[in-house]
Amino acid sequence: MYILFSGIIRLAFLIWSSKNLDFNMINILRAFFTGFCYDFAVGTLFLLLYSVYLLLLPKRWIGSKFDKVFTYVYLGIVLLIIYFSLLAEIPFWDEFGVRFNFIAVDYLIYTYEVFSNINESYPLPLIIFILAALIVVTFLILHKRKIFQKTFSDKRPISKRLVFFSILVFPAVALSIILKNKQADFTNNLVINELGKNGTFSFFTAFKSNQLDYETFYPKIDDKKAYSVLKKHLLQNNQSYVSNKWDDISRATKAENEQHPNVILIAIESFSADFLKAFGNKDNLTPNYDKLAEESIFFTNLYATGTRTVRGMEALTLSVPPTPGNSIVRRPDNQNLFSVATIFLKKNYQPYFIYGGDGYFDNMNNFFGGQGFNIVDRNRGNPLSDEIKTQRLNIPDDEVSFENAWGICDEDLYKQSIKYADKSSKLNKPFFQFVMTTSNHKPYTFPTGRIDLPQGDRNAAVKYTDYALGKFLADAKAKPWFKNTVFVIVADHCASSAGKWEINIDKHHIPAIIYNLPQTAEKIDRLTSQIDLMPTLFGYLGWNYTTSLYGKDIHQTKPGEERAFIGNYRTLGMLKGNTFTQIDDRKKVKQFAVKDSDKSLNEIKSKNQQLVSETISYYQTASERFKNGKMKAK
Repeated sequence: MYILFSGIIRLAFLIWSSKNLDFNMINILRAFFTGFCYDFAVGTLFLLLYSVYLLLLPKRWIGSKFDKVFTYVYLGIVLLIIYFSLLAEIPFWDEFGVRFNFIAVDYLIYTYEVFSNINESYPLPLIIFILAALIVVTFLILHKRKIFQKTFSDKRPISKRLVFFSILVFPAVALSIILKNKQADFTNNLVINELGKNGTFSFFTAFKSNQLDYETFYPKIDDKKAYSVLKKHLLQNNQSYVSNKWDDISRATKAENEQHPNVILIAIESFSADFLKAFGNKDNLTPNYDKLAEESIFFTNLYATGTRTVRGMEALTLSVPPTPGNSIVRRPDNQNLFSVATIFLKKNYQPYFIYGGDGYFDNMNNFFGGQGFNIVDRNRGNPLSDEIKTQRLNIPDDEVSFENAWGICDEDLYKQSIKYADKSSKLNKPFFQFVMTTSNHKPYTFPTGRIDLPQGDRNAAVKYTDYALGKFLADAKAKPWFKNTVFVIVADHCASSAGKWEINIDKHHIPAIIYNLPQTAEKIDRLTSQIDLMPTLFGYLGWNYTTSLYGKDIHQTKPGEERAFIGNYRTLGMLKGNTFTQIDDRKKVKQFAVKDSDKSLNEIKSKNQQLVSETISYYQTASERFKNGKMKAK
């Protein structure tokens, strides 16, 4: 039954994602065969405990009350797991275009946000009813076919039971040892690879490999060569290295006419570039952002490093490529790293992290607190680590007009930004705020009466997000600190990552603006990475500082040295010019020619080895520096 339903789900996903599919029949048949092997392994493992029970159950107990209760309970639990896991794969595929992965594992940790989100996004009573109905119908079918009658009357001796036990157990154990999830990744087409997997098997694989050691799994070059290549490409026109040590990347940055305005960095949840009019959207979802873009420094060729909020936070604060496994935001021993906060603190700024949910989620509070930020969040009783010495400020209930699973609405969040900007202004102390929005996230709910679209839809959430941003800036303009405040407004990542390839470049294209600088508006069309945004701001402000960041001021970057880093938790890449170089945890290196119009990929057989070395050098050194404590601020 499990194999049958898994096959139906696989076929449904094939039809669903046909637009991103390479119709190679041999590869499709191989994917279905591979998938069958995973399905068989998981299906037999579901029965493993019961098979042990049947083997050891005394003959006289067969058909007893104990036997019936144990069998019914076990079957009920297994059916619940089977039906729930298969049904849960459907919205996950819709959101991410893949089987369960590390995201599903991570979400198990944060039960409040996840279950609240499920409750607000989906008809939970209906889902529970469907699950219960499926289990009941299965029991009735088995009863009608007299399966239970046969089960409780079959009193064969243990010696004969051992034959059936061996037939079941040995293939189950063998397949669980032999099969690896990466064996399904045999093409460049993401859909075919994911069709060949099993959601439950993928989930447990991700559970075991949430941390990936670069040195063990990824292609390497000699450490000294890696740093030599890196240091050649890191250096800006206005920088010099502070030491001759081969693994020291600290650079002195020289500039003129330093300015010290307040800085409010707004990271907008899931804000893809294609929501904007400037990139062809005709639905008028973002009139405020569109207008701001015309009055600002507007980055039109900027790419997010990842597909999750913690990756955007990592890129914007640590200015580092997305190293494999979990984002550094979620890793242990991530306090006191060299970050943009290090630079702001040396300029006598007070950093704030302002978030409308509980910053315990995804370890955000420990990360930001560990870099010296004061924390402003909803504080649902999840304490900061004792190692974090910072101020945590609660958002009180009477300052919240609307709240869903992920946090307070953007309007309420921006009021917190204004509140703490007022306080810093009265103390005559420059401030840096990192404001993380949540309204553009499922369940896509927000206060009524704000926009002309119904709640519960992505486009409506985008339009509300834009409405709240416009209202915030209108309110901020009435404040005495506004004239001396610069606003950096950027997406954390795109709304969707699903697509044809392991990494879909167009699904990382995000907008960013720097608003309220005392200079004329301009468009920056040069290729820019999310990690370059804050160093570029420092360039506009004319700051002299020492940096160990991987990001660069785009205006001080030599022509031809523009690059963007894009990855997921396993596959990492660098886009440079029209070439995308990709490395993965199977120590494979691939290069693709990138088509300008739609960012589609075409694999290149003869690789550019200089780009291969450059790509490896960035990721290898970044991983090594975090692992060995070299990212720590001195």
